[in-house]
Formats: sequence, structure tokens, C-alpha cells
Amino acid sequence: MRNLTKKFGDFTAVNNVSFDIREGEIFGFLGPNGSGKTTVIRMLIGLITPTSGSGKVLGYDIVKESEKIRLNVGYMSQKFSLYEELTVEENLDFYAGVYLVPKDVLRQRKKEILEMADLVGREDYITSTLSGGWKQRLALGCAIIHNPRFLFLDEPTGGVDPVARRQFWDLIYRLSEKGVTIMVTTHYMDEAEHCNTIGFIHYGNLLALDTPGNLKRQKMRGHIVEIKCDRLMDSLELLKTVPFVIDAAVYGAGLHTVVEDAGRYLGDIRRLLEGAGINVHSAKHVKPSLEDVFVFLVEEKSRDKVSTEIK
Repeated sequence: MRNLTKKFGDFTAVNNVSFDIREGEIFGFLGPNGSGKTTVIRMLIGLITPTSGSGKVLGYDIVKESEKIRLNVGYMSQKFSLYEELTVEENLDFYAGVYLVPKDVLRQRKKEILEMADLVGREDYITSTLSGGWKQRLALGCAIIHNPRFLFLDEPTGGVDPVARRQFWDLIYRLSEKGVTIMVTTHYMDEAEHCNTIGFIHYGNLLALDTPGNLKRQKMRGHIVEIKCDRLMDSLELLKTVPFVIDAAVYGAGLHTVVEDAGRYLGDIRRLLEGAGINVHSAKHVKPSLEDVFVFLVEEKSRDKVSTEIK
């Protein structure tokens, strides 16, 4: 992708985004709902036309050769694009027809997919009766029935339980090991740890692009202090007023506070909160998570925007 932009009237959904995805890697595209992830995918597979910029998928131009792209990639949308009234096997047969799978290889492909998705013995189940996890696996099977070299997964684990999420990622790993290139969008930061490369997008702008390890090592300014305490929101508001606190946010059942030097300010944070009558259970220096990095980048972008507007 080079300088890819999509506008809907006066609204810019994707703003001048550029990146490469290497063959065989798992590329994670992260961002909150409405950040532009799905719009990027829909441009890459030719479902919508970019306002400006360019891109190629498997060597095919996203504007001029979109039909060739759609026949050679797999796409699993946010909502499982299955026909609920059809059986498992009928859904596979339908998508095999859409992707022009030759009849002489279809039987073998269905056998491989049913085994991969652990759906053997469920071929005659009506799709609407399947659990979320089974539907998820079936939707993936339909997306790869034609053995694509590139697979687009748009928030594929939304709405399924943690066990189903883990099982689904096991399937993604297996496909990647076979050489399939995978672009997966998610807003689950723990899933991003499984990706080779991560792109952070926020309100259509690409904030960062690197490996999970490099993002955590290079994109954070300062140290993270993890705090477990009572009156979480009162503590958060108090910490945000302190000059040496770069940023603070709720993290799980506690707080993550960004400071320039954890060794120097750890004691000051505890004394500050306890002085306000807040019971502090623990305060310690921890390594940043991808969620910390993303929050920091978003806040930094907001600060830069405010600074520019003031100027």
C-alpha cells in the first residue's frame, strides 16, 4: 500500500496509509472500532475504490485487477458470512462454487477443511444450530476452500469465548506454517502478540508499524509503574495532575502510570496516593504491554494535535 486514502464526503476514513506485508507472515492490524481497519481491507480486496493512493495484492493492482484479487485471496468478514439455513457441507459447497474450485479437487479440500476445523461428523448440522466457535471455524473453512495464498481476517474472534479464540489462533498458526500470508484485524491486544508485524491505526492514521518486541522497546517514552489500589478512578484523576506523570490509564484491575524514571518516582507515587487517603496494595515497575504502547501513541497523537492547533 502506498499513500492509501479513503474519504466519504468530508470524512476521511483512511488517511495516507502505507505499508508492506511480507509473504508468509501474520500481519496484525490493530485499532479500536471505527479506526479504519475494515476500510483498508475492503480497499485491498477491491470491494471499495480508494480516493487516492495505490496498492497491490499478490502482484495484482487493487483498482484495475480487483476481480483477480478476490479469486486468489480468502476473506472472513467481521460477521460470519455463512448461510444459516444451510448445512456445514452445503456452505462449503456454495463457497467452493463462488471461488471456482474444480470438482475433481473439491472432495479432498472439504475433507482437509473438516479435519482442520474439527467438524468431521458435523457435515449435516444446520449452521444456525452451531455454537459461535463452530461457526467461526466453518467461516474460516469457507474462506480457504480454494486454497488461497493470502488470507484476510477481519476481527475473526469477536463475540466468541476465550477457549474458541485460542483454538482459532492455533488454526491461524497452522495456515501460516504452510506459507499462507495472513492479515488479521483485531482490538484484542493479547492477540497481537501472536503476529510477526503490527500496524497500529487510530482514526484512519497509521501510528506505528513494527514487530511486537520493537514496539514495546522503542515506542514507549519513560517507564511503566503498575499500581493496585482502592478508589481506582479517584487515583487516576489525582495522578493525572502530577507533573512527573507523563500519562496514566486503567489497566485491568489496576492502573498503569508512565513516568520518566520508575526508580526515582515509585515512592513519590505511593506517598501521593496514601496522602490522599487511598490504600495502595502494590506499586512496581513493569515492562510495557502492547496496550500500554497503543494508549501512549494515541495520547501522544492527541497532544501533538492540541499543540498544533494552539500554534
